[in-house]
Amino acid sequence: MEYLRNMCLVLILILGTWASLAGSRTLQDTSMLEQYQQWMSQHGRVYKTDAEKEQRFKIFSENVARIEAFNMAGNKSYRLGINQFADLTNEEFRTSRNRFRGHLVSSKDVVSFKYQNVTAIPSAMDWRRKGAVTPVKNQDKCGCCWAFSAVAAVEGITKLRTEKLISLSEQELVDCDVKGEDKGCNGGLMDDAFKFIIKNHGLTTERNYPYKGADGKCNTRRAANPAVKIKGYQNVPANNENALLNAVAHQPVSVAIDAGGFEFQFYFGGIFKGVCGNQLNHGVAAVGYGVTEDGTKYWLVKNSWGPEWGEKGYIRMQRDVGHEGGLCGIAMMASYPTA
Repeated sequence: MEYLRNMCLVLILILGTWASLAGSRTLQDTSMLEQYQQWMSQHGRVYKTDAEKEQRFKIFSENVARIEAFNMAGNKSYRLGINQFADLTNEEFRTSRNRFRGHLVSSKDVVSFKYQNVTAIPSAMDWRRKGAVTPVKNQDKCGCCWAFSAVAAVEGITKLRTEKLISLSEQELVDCDVKGEDKGCNGGLMDDAFKFIIKNHGLTTERNYPYKGADGKCNTRRAANPAVKIKGYQNVPANNENALLNAVAHQPVSVAIDAGGFEFQFYFGGIFKGVCGNQLNHGVAAVGYGVTEDGTKYWLVKNSWGPEWGEKGYIRMQRDVGHEGGLCGIAMMASYPTA
């Protein structure tokens, strides 16, 4: 009898342990589900079917777990965070947002670089503080990062030359600049956007030709009312961070980067030193540079994924990393308009 009583106690303890573990797992799943529902509400996410909602919940859970594991590992100069891309796989994210389709510019293609002989530049620059940067915009699911990058550079040089900061139309480029490399939401190239603006005798305002986040038919009437003009554009010598620094010291510059990684997708803040290659797939704008208190040099980059991503729509990327193209290839293919 004593033996039986002892066995019963052991079984009770085992069952109690299992129940405790099961309860913890249930609470964990419930907590994740609550987090998912709050995220859906925050981002206005509605799915057509329960099956799709369940599938997105699985992706969301996996992304959140990976983000938390990254942040808990510590010893990083940057952190990741849950943002509007949390229900997308990395492949889905890259397909919908990263559509830069440029070709590398060789040194032979750089006919002129007006900042070549600059000898003195400020130790830090932030063109936002100079009033040369419009608020962060959102390309949404349209792969026209190239248009936002080019427009940011044109907005910057316009402010520097006219003292007027004007929000210009990306949609005009998406709809009307379609005869060359640029293909609207299917990708494009900043240099070709500059060529279009020159040929079209300018670019109209965003207010006159508002952004829709989708390909459309060119509205020639709206496009015929340009607000700004540019004289030309120049390429920064490739794979030269010092040359890019000289250019950014004088105006916002269009740059291409490799932004397809998981850590870029969920960047939240800090100096990004993450894993990335040089497969240029995203157009952004370098709008400054600086140095942190611990001596880390960085680029200040304006993105086009809305203010919820990163540092209110911006990312600080490590500068002077010791190889030619710079981190994520930022110095491989840069250009800027001339007024």
